Amino acid sequence: MHFITETLLVGNINDISQPPPQTTVVLQVAAEFTGQPPRRVLSGRIPFSEYAEAEPLLLDQAVSWVERHHRGNQVIVCCRAGMGRSVSVVMAYLYCVQGMTYAEVLKLVMARRSGATPLPNLEEAVAQVRLLREARVKDKQGSAPHPASGA
Repeated sequence: MHFITETLLVGNINDISQPPPQTTVVLQVAAEFTGQPPRRVLSGRIPFSEYAEAEPLLLDQAVSWVERHHRGNQVIVCCRAGMGRSVSVVMAYLYCVQGMTYAEVLKLVMARRSGATPLPNLEEAVAQVRLLREARVKDKQGSAPHPASGA
């Protein structure tokens, strides 16, 4: 496993069943494998196909899942080797939620996880995820009740 930030890690399939003691959340992103995390760990699964292009809708789901569970927790995102899909989800989270640029995210991940291979088309996919997230915020703001006019 590799620390990308102090509370955000990437790992492989073995790390699902044996996460570090301080890790409390595991997201599995390998379509071809489902591991069994320890009972003490909150676990989720959003399956990405190996070697496929980044899918914005799946990335959006994964980013939202990590966002819901990251605060106050150490999260590890795991795929088969901990180099492609898991790295891509973490990159998408840092770009979409933490507000880093794609260049900053790529530089950070490549420095923290040697051999990282983000999914094909990831930069375009995360840009689409950011647009989806912004549209949801606007929709929520647009559907919020408006105060009655005092006319």
